[in-house]
Amino acid sequence: MASLLKRWLIGTLHFRVEEHQLPYYLDEYTFRFNRRNAKSRGLLFYRLLEQAVVTDPHPLHELLRPDEAPIPDFT
Repeated sequence: MASLLKRWLIGTLHFRVEEHQLPYYLDEYTFRFNRRNAKSRGLLFYRLLEQAVVTDPHPLHELLRPDEAPIPDFT
C-alpha cells in the first residue's frame, strides 16, 4: 500500500506535496483506493457528497495559507 501511495504522489502531484495539505491528499487517495474494488461505486460517491454537505465551508485563502490571518473584505 505504501508503494502505491508513493507512486500516486509521484505520478499525480509530481512531488509537490505541502505538509499542511497532506491529510487532504491522503483522504483523496483513500477514497480512490477504496473505490477500485467497490461493488457499488455510486454509494461511495453518495457518501462523499453526503459528507461534503455536512462539512463547513472553507474559503480559498484558508485552504491555501491556513496559518495566515484572513484579509478583511471592505466591499
